[in-house]
Amino acid sequence: MPGPLARFPLSSESSQRHLGAMQSVITSVPATTSNLGPGYDCLGVAFQIANRVTVTRFADPAGAPAQALPGAAMAAEAGERFFTRTDSDPFAFGWTIEGEVPPSRGMGSSVTVRLGLLSGLNALAGNPLSRFELFKLCASLEGHPDNAAPAAFGGFTVAGGSLTARFEVAPELAFVLLIPDFEIATPDARRVLPQQLERLSAVASCANACRITAAFASQKYDLLRGAFHDGLHQPFRRALIPFLPEVIAAGEKAGALGGFLSGSGSTICCVTLENPEGVAAAMAAAATGTTRSVITRADNTGLIVTPAA
Repeated sequence: MPGPLARFPLSSESSQRHLGAMQSVITSVPATTSNLGPGYDCLGVAFQIANRVTVTRFADPAGAPAQALPGAAMAAEAGERFFTRTDSDPFAFGWTIEGEVPPSRGMGSSVTVRLGLLSGLNALAGNPLSRFELFKLCASLEGHPDNAAPAAFGGFTVAGGSLTARFEVAPELAFVLLIPDFEIATPDARRVLPQQLERLSAVASCANACRITAAFASQKYDLLRGAFHDGLHQPFRRALIPFLPEVIAAGEKAGALGGFLSGSGSTICCVTLENPEGVAAAMAAAATGTTRSVITRADNTGLIVTPAA
């Protein structure tokens, strides 16, 4: 049965236990889904599921904890890029992260780390960067903007080039997530993609990506039916998630408008206007191995930064 996600601490240092802390902020960064099938590396939606990153500034660098934990290298790179971009005087900081976004499941977990840290450092440094500048910095670290855009701005986003389009998502649209118990690293998922694509397949994918954008922009979600098919990445990533087409077909048979591989996987997402519980049950029945189902809605706010208690 659908239920809340388990909590996934990605680091466990408690920086409040160390002396010399001057101030802390908490950044809530929503989970995201990207690609939506044919919108490869450009389309994304934010979910009402989030990780929370606490960033603490230290008066004395000796008080900052050493964090040789998962995500530590990512955090160090984000910090270095932030101070270089803003030309700010670097300061010592510690960080923790906890929440409901599982790692390496195609739900933007790396963006929650990077954008959470960048936004926290920005707040502690006096907000030298705008939200759009933080998004661009995060996207450059990610190597693609499709998760960073909805995480920063909320809603449905089309990211590419110098501008990002954003649209509110109505609450009646439900997103049903089937989350397998295995991870897929983005570099591994990119390695299975071909160097060249068949032209007619690329044209059909482009048409579907345009229809998805039109559906979200107009909130005429019936246009999504049949629009998630693509020839850009999902057919080739089926080798990593063998039950992908069966799960999507089962969700559609139960009433979903359609389904797609969330990001590079392993999560599979179906979108529906009706019977999300039935869609979730059908998707789970079509999968193999251990999976979890989550029903969520779109988050139209994006990242939120607040002072830590």
